[in-house]
Amino acid sequence: MRKNMLLVLLLAAVVQLQAQIRGNNIQVLVQPDHKDWTYRTGEKATFTVSVLKSGTLLDGVKVDCQAGPEMYQDAKKSVTLKDGQLKLTGTLKQPGFYRVDVTAHVDGKDYKGACGAAFSPEQLQPSTVMPKDFNDFWQNAIKEARKTDLDPTKRLLPERCTKDVNVYEVSFQNVRWGSRTYGILCVPVKEGRYPALLRVPGAGVRPYGGDIYTASQGAITLEIGIHGIPVTMEQYIYDNLHNGALNGYWNFGMDNRDESYYKHVVIGCIRALDYIAEYTPWNNKEMGVTGSSQGGFLTLATAALDKRITYYAPVHAALCDHTNSLRGVACGWPHYFYWNKGKGMEKNIECSRYYDGVNFARLITNEQQGWFSFGYNDDVVPPTTAWATYNVVTGPKQISPYQATWHFWHQEQWDEWEDWLLKQMNIK
Repeated sequence: MRKNMLLVLLLAAVVQLQAQIRGNNIQVLVQPDHKDWTYRTGEKATFTVSVLKSGTLLDGVKVDCQAGPEMYQDAKKSVTLKDGQLKLTGTLKQPGFYRVDVTAHVDGKDYKGACGAAFSPEQLQPSTVMPKDFNDFWQNAIKEARKTDLDPTKRLLPERCTKDVNVYEVSFQNVRWGSRTYGILCVPVKEGRYPALLRVPGAGVRPYGGDIYTASQGAITLEIGIHGIPVTMEQYIYDNLHNGALNGYWNFGMDNRDESYYKHVVIGCIRALDYIAEYTPWNNKEMGVTGSSQGGFLTLATAALDKRITYYAPVHAALCDHTNSLRGVACGWPHYFYWNKGKGMEKNIECSRYYDGVNFARLITNEQQGWFSFGYNDDVVPPTTAWATYNVVTGPKQISPYQATWHFWHQEQWDEWEDWLLKQMNIK
């Protein structure tokens, strides 16, 4: 028995000592000469390109460079760096982002770096036009959906519960009978009334775990899916749907505002608030919504359409300023009109205005607190659109860019976001 126990402990120690793969030994850095990555229009920005191996400059490396307005870079060059460094310059006469992309070729592999420099970003304005009946369209859609009873279901997930939080898979009806939204509800075990947070998802098809941490701090959290399917199934089911029936769902029905896939998605967010208000111990005070990428767009839409929302936090919000590409300026994911410049897509262009985060942002009120964050290197959600969306919000807001991030989070960004949410709920 003693020998067996020693063997178990030895094996455990070996597992803990196994090295993790993290990062690359080859790094490509593109650094601007302004620490905040921000310039005035007409000012010259200088970029230092460095290719490092083991933290030191790499000699004789070949690099390909592209530079210019983001998504429309028109300057290209290929050079061999004798000492691992290169200086580039650029400027913009109009507000926007000048982006430098560098690909280094080392031992048959490619390594990438980038820098997106902001030029007078506080002056950026979106291109999208708000339809005159925009708010009426959405309020009528919500009113029609509410004719269908929520008919909620609730199933305890014992394996996910903690001593402080009960975790459930819930569902409720969405736009019509049989159309359901599923999510993970987390509620503090201790009896009481609590602030609430709706978590809305980024693009894709996946299961969800729920926001147990925030709930453990003293809040109700509801994390929803958007596809009308349970959110606790095995991963292969979501993979099959992603590659099959739901592949490219963001394009479905985008030539008709009533048939767009995103119509039931947006309505599902509002009905999720209805569920929280009616079927959880919400305190009838603090109600928030947050999400990143597609979830950033849904955050804006939910805050705009439901004034129960007192705080909202979109992170690198997608689906903003779709029509920007029609004037040759960076547009938001999924870049509907980037490739063909909108030719023959008049119906799609008109429909896109009803599903543009910018138009929702225009409806956010002075009673709602906002926190915006995104990266200047994001090549999925261009910072051009993120800044322009922020600029149209007239209510109380704050912006916290993490310039070096692409379409991902830095730990400090995540921590700041969570801290802000807790403060809005009067928890911290």
